[in-house]
Amino acid sequence: MTAERKPRRVRSATESLLSIVLGLEAVLTFFVMVTAFGLRVVPAPVAFGGGAVLFALFIVAAWLVRYPSGVWLGWFLQLALIATGIVMTLMYFIGAGFTALWIYCFVTGRKLDARKVLPPESEAKET
Repeated sequence: MTAERKPRRVRSATESLLSIVLGLEAVLTFFVMVTAFGLRVVPAPVAFGGGAVLFALFIVAAWLVRYPSGVWLGWFLQLALIATGIVMTLMYFIGAGFTALWIYCFVTGRKLDARKVLPPESEAKET
């Protein structure tokens, strides 16, 4: 008896690109959390607690990005990442850079997805 496997769900370009950015931001959050603790910018419970919550939110958003609510969560997390500049000033710039990457991937992914839906030009001319 062999169990039949469900076919893998096809991910859109937007979903793939945005989940990559959110995963990278989760890794960034881990390093920022350790840095904030090491520099004693905030107390250890705040650094590790806040960092863990933000890390978990980025991971959850990367998984939920297939749904519109997940994309909205991603937009909110971009603002939250920039807001971490309150704790470490350099994060204003790093957060802005990652937000620019998020916007680029969002726009590019939408263009790629739209291009995939349209028939190729050679097929359109033949009909």
